[in-house]
Amino acid sequence: MPALVDLGASIIIQNADREYLFVTNLPEIWAVEHKSTPSDLSLFGEEVAARLAALKADIREAGNKGHIEIIVGTEQVYEFRVQAVEFAKGGVHLVTTIIDRSEERHRERLLRALLREVSHRSKNLLAIIQSIALQTARYSGSLELFLHKFRGRLYSLSQSQDLITDSSWRGAYFFELVQQQTEKYLPENKHLVRVHGDNLLLTPNASLHLGLALHELIVNAVSHGSLLRSGRVINVTCTRTQINDHDMLEMVWDEVLDEGSEPDQHDEALKAHFGSTVLERVVPASVNGKATYVISKERISYRLTFPLETGAE
Repeated sequence: MPALVDLGASIIIQNADREYLFVTNLPEIWAVEHKSTPSDLSLFGEEVAARLAALKADIREAGNKGHIEIIVGTEQVYEFRVQAVEFAKGGVHLVTTIIDRSEERHRERLLRALLREVSHRSKNLLAIIQSIALQTARYSGSLELFLHKFRGRLYSLSQSQDLITDSSWRGAYFFELVQQQTEKYLPENKHLVRVHGDNLLLTPNASLHLGLALHELIVNAVSHGSLLRSGRVINVTCTRTQINDHDMLEMVWDEVLDEGSEPDQHDEALKAHFGSTVLERVVPASVNGKATYVISKERISYRLTFPLETGAE
């Protein structure tokens, strides 16, 4: 019993007639000083006493046991464990221990909420992957090309997801998102992508899709543009703005092309090779925004505008 008391448990001992012989360490909400004849009713009130009476009615022989949980208010949870014990003198007695389970139940509720959240976000992520797979397959002329593009886009999602996870699911900051999505393709030329403007915290949904757009743009710049050949800096700007009284984010990717580029390399027919479906349809639709994607002889420009609240979960 001293060990149980040290652990914070309350102890009640009753004889075969349910008379209190010993009670100690009751929780504050039930502790009553100088009770000459304590009982379940006088200590715990009618509701709890009735539940204890029903429980104890089936506990009559040594070794019988049972338990109930009592919820007090909205946060406190107490477990009553009752067991019949054969004493050397006096026959069968009931030993009741009361244990505060409030913190344990709180952790269980939190864990269940987290599991539901993980399930919800996993389904969202799988839906994004399915959309990417369909769009990639639609505009890929061969299995090899599909696999190449699809793997790159999955890698982009995983990188953005790492930032979201590290922030405890709050999202990702714009500057870090640009850095993470571009450094893989420019390991020795990180200076060629410069970020300006407001380093805003994006929601998880916006982080995933904006990361996907940045992936397409940097892959295009390395594969088709004149980025490494000319050494011209790409400027990426994030601006918080108000449009029709709505808080909006505007991202601009401005890539100046090499003056030696051939005009016919940048007509509308090449947009499919530049991930235009992802940039013009998938990403803006997913964040409830609008996008413009312009390819000309002089530059490649991408502008995405969407509400900052979009994707909040």
